[in-house]
Amino acid sequence: MQKIEVPRIKPSPIADAKLQTKILDLLRQALNYKQLKKGANEVLKNLDKGICELVILAADCDPIEIVANIPIKCEEKNVSYCFVSTQASLGRACGISRPVVAATIVQSEGSQLKTQIIEMKDLIDQLFI
Repeated sequence: MQKIEVPRIKPSPIADAKLQTKILDLLRQALNYKQLKKGANEVLKNLDKGICELVILAADCDPIEIVANIPIKCEEKNVSYCFVSTQASLGRACGISRPVVAATIVQSEGSQLKTQIIEMKDLIDQLFI
């Protein structure tokens, strides 16, 4: 009988209320600086290009298959990711009135958000500990 090895994946970080507020504020700022991309397909495309700084996913996504491979791809590309509670709150932070399942902040030359993104990555990494 052959042994099958299953890859180990870290547990997905879900933001608490305080961290979620900070994340959504950062997304609103990224929207103002035109560094925000929204939608699962857009996130996957930018992950493949290697220009993602931070990925935010909605925890209430149904069916989960829509965003199931995004955390795996984030792990491969060494990009921080986090889940917020609802698609509606993520959509509002992205500046639209409909639900959004995933959003990313992309790299930009001379970005004013660089220090805030680094702080957010540190806070998200603490969720894994």
